Formats: sequence, C-alpha cells, structure tokens
Amino acid sequence: MKALLYDKNGSLEFLEIREIEKPAPKKNEVLIGVHAVSIKDWDWGLVQNKGITRMIGGLFRSEKIIGSDIAGRVVSVGDEVKRFQPGDAVFGDLSHLGVGFGGFAEYVCASESALARKPECMTFEQAAAIPEAGTLAYQGLLARGPLKPGQKVLINGAGGGVGTLAIQIAKVHDVEVTGVDLAEKLDLMSSIGYDHIIDYQKEDFTESGERYDLILDTKTNRSPFDYARALNPGGTYATVGGTSRALQVVLLGPWIGKLSKKNFCVVKLKPNQGLPYLCELFEAGKLLPVIDGPYRFTEVREAFRRYGAAAHKGKVVVAITQH
Repeated sequence: MKALLYDKNGSLEFLEIREIEKPAPKKNEVLIGVHAVSIKDWDWGLVQNKGITRMIGGLFRSEKIIGSDIAGRVVSVGDEVKRFQPGDAVFGDLSHLGVGFGGFAEYVCASESALARKPECMTFEQAAAIPEAGTLAYQGLLARGPLKPGQKVLINGAGGGVGTLAIQIAKVHDVEVTGVDLAEKLDLMSSIGYDHIIDYQKEDFTESGERYDLILDTKTNRSPFDYARALNPGGTYATVGGTSRALQVVLLGPWIGKLSKKNFCVVKLKPNQGLPYLCELFEAGKLLPVIDGPYRFTEVREAFRRYGAAAHKGKVVVAITQH
C-alpha cells in the first residue's frame, strides 16, 4: 500500500509517499481503507520535530506514518470486533494520548472504540474534518456547562478547523459570537454566522473594552492577564491549544482566576467524545465542515505548507483514494 512517511528531521522535504506492507488487524481492531484524512496540530508538530511532539516522536523509530483524523470504509475485522463489519463507512480520531497515528496511508488499523459510523449524507472528506476539531469545539464551548441564550462568546482563531465548527455549534444555543482571525478569513467568517469579526492585525480584542462570557481560544498567543481583562465577572477562558503560552494558562490561570473571580481552563481532549451530537447537528443541517481542499495524496506537501502558514480556511483535508 502507499503511505506517507516522515523522517524526524523537521523538514517537509522528507515527507515521502512510499510503498509499504499493508497492516493486518489485531483481534479487537478493524482494517480501514482510508478515503480522507485531515491535518491536525499533532501532525504538524511531528513533522516540524518541535515542542512536546518532539519528545513523543522520539518514542518512535526514525520513520512514522502520521495522521489520525480519518474517514474510510471497513475492509476486514478482528475476531473480537462487535460493532462493525466489512463495508461499513466509519470515521474518528485514532489518537490516544497523542500517539495513535497511521492515517496518511491507503489502509490503517484502528481499535473499534476509536470509530463512529459515518452518516450516509456526509462525504468522507467532511467526516475527516470533524473528529478532533469538532470535539475540541464541543468540549471547549461547554467547558463550564451549557451555553445560555444571549451570552457573549469570542472565538480566537475563528477561521480555522475548530473555529469554523465552534461558531455553528454555538449558534444552536442562540448566543452572540465574535470571531478573531486574519483579514483573509473575515468574509468566510461572516458567511458562516459570526455576528462580529475582528482582524487581529488591526485590533487587539483584549484592549477594546468589550467583555465576554466565554473566550474559546485556539491560538493561546496572549498573556492570561490579557484574557482576564476581556472576560465578564464569572466568565470563562478555555484554551484548546496553540503556542507555549498555554503553559502560562496552566500555571497562572488558577491564581488569576481566584483573584479576578473568573475561570481559566485548558481543555484536555477526550477523543471522539461528542461525535454522536455532531452527527445529529450535521444531519439536521446545522453543522457543515469548512474544507480547505481536498488535496490529492500527491499534493500532501502543499497541504502541510498551507497548514503551517496558517493560511487555511477551515480544516485541511487530503483525499487518499478516489471514490
């Protein structure tokens, strides 16, 4: 089978599609013919060989197949698999503690617990865009309980994979949502429901004087003190990732929160939690993933370059096989 292998030297030029042996499922696994896979922060971090992903990558041999947000069709199943059978269309986030990969390949083995059935009306490309981004959006928005009608929500990184799904989930709860991102993404953000949009290169939302009940942050590129200033009393700041400033939120957030009577939390991803709800929204016409691409498998380096430049709108998706 064809698979994308990376070498831990931090260069996209060492991403290479090669022929390798097709895997065989263990007794509790299914073998999936992969139709589409999306790029996530873990993939980019492993390719760049930086930060915590450098340490995780060190656990592997020199070459590794990356990718964990996949959609495809079951080819075969292990003896103990109960939920799926050959021919089923499935999707999900294969990661567990950040070390489950293998999606950038024509076939991948996965535990049946990492998968959900793909709705019939959902394309494989749409399905590949949802698992991690949708789950982070869902868990981040509900970090301190259900949203209440009329609340003011701000999403930082509003035009990316998490942000373009989070706005649609938030609007189901009848809240007022402000999105922050690059100027090039503002038209898209307006078209998918943001009530207010901010070009971060022209305006710092933490200095505007506006206050929010919830800030969902995908970038984490400011001091926790700045975020506290932009929250209403009792408001919540929830980060789902971003720069090394996330560590400041971990260390300083509880202390700042006590002094300001505001809440700070780092969302710890629970893979695939909330997928049934997201599927319900999709089937009801209330959730539509924004896809950057899809790119062909042979264009995968271009897809990673676009992701690394933060130029993508929505989720970068690569079609592994045509269907």
